[in-house]
Amino acid sequence: MSKRIGILGAGVAGLHLGLLLRKHGIDATIITDRPAETLAKMPLLNTVAHHHVTLEREAALGIRRWRDRDCHYFCHHHHFGFPEPIVFQGDFASPSRAVDYRLYLPALMQDFASQDGDIEIREVGIKDLASLAARFDLLVVSTGKGALGQIFPHLPERSPYDKPQRRLCVGLYTGVADMPLRGVTLSVSPGHGELIEIPTLTFGGMATALLMENVPGGDLEELSKLDYKANPKAFLQTLLQKLERHHPAVHARIDTSAFDLCQPIDLLQGGIVPTVRQGFVPIDDGKFAIAVGDVHSVVDPMMGQGANVASYSACVVGENIVADDVFDERFCEKVDRAREDRVLAASRWTNMMLGPPSEHLGALIYSMSQNRRLANEFTENFNFPERQWDRIASPARIKTWLAQASQA
Repeated sequence: MSKRIGILGAGVAGLHLGLLLRKHGIDATIITDRPAETLAKMPLLNTVAHHHVTLEREAALGIRRWRDRDCHYFCHHHHFGFPEPIVFQGDFASPSRAVDYRLYLPALMQDFASQDGDIEIREVGIKDLASLAARFDLLVVSTGKGALGQIFPHLPERSPYDKPQRRLCVGLYTGVADMPLRGVTLSVSPGHGELIEIPTLTFGGMATALLMENVPGGDLEELSKLDYKANPKAFLQTLLQKLERHHPAVHARIDTSAFDLCQPIDLLQGGIVPTVRQGFVPIDDGKFAIAVGDVHSVVDPMMGQGANVASYSACVVGENIVADDVFDERFCEKVDRAREDRVLAASRWTNMMLGPPSEHLGALIYSMSQNRRLANEFTENFNFPERQWDRIASPARIKTWLAQASQA
């Protein structure tokens, strides 16, 4: 049976879905308002890292780029600036990788087109849904720009925040030396915010993403509003002062004479409201639209879950499209159940980490500094947020995990 799938949006979810469908010979059309050639000239889109489960998914989709070991990282380095600082390392079972999406997305668009996938460059709004429903058997919406994402109702019971919990300042920088074992560094300044340092492949080679997650009202919040273009020197001086005060382990690896944005456009500032939306809605003529990626669940980037869960969710949708011939409400319900545990676990875990640390979470952090096996499991679970949530969803679960770890 011929299947016609329309995919709105050419982010990681839309592209991974498109590649999976073309792998199985299914007619897939991606509709996006951004042609591949414009992406390289855009300001920084994000600082996304792909965990190894996502890299394995990419390999299965035929994505063979960026396989050099030198553009991967292997662990997480943790620095907690409590009155008694806590420092420890957790290792991944397999390497992870971060590639600038201004390189990544155009490359995947080329791969999709080379597999006879159709790409249409145009704006799409709510007024276009009826005509799209007539063209396709199923619509998959992977972009929430404008009003399109609003067709999926907000779920307040799964969205505990109504405003950003961190004010973000993220850039790609030169002049930051790697740790002896290349990894992501998570540095926490209690009451002020977190810094996630990510080795990233960008234009010209490897650079360092500094994702500053700044608590509203804290000493670091001004970074989210500081204007680099107006006064680059003042921006960099202020950032260096804040890093030295709040994230000294990262500051110690900076060559201040070489420290700068890779490009003036390599800076992103703002905030994200964590939100979960309904996974599907009916549209015209008995057809349905399914939400994936940020349209379905948008999370703060602190735990690095957004793109990884978006890819997972899109591939769950794709596998069900391959297996089924009827794209009705029953189909949509099955898709939602198949992806729900990981999607919701990623959201709940991230939202927990945005709040003040509980006594039990503090005990876990201390125990990881004393138990490398425990730290490794916590780190590996970045690949499997549902496993992480199994471990930390309640004080009882944390206590049980610590008891088991002490006996191992």
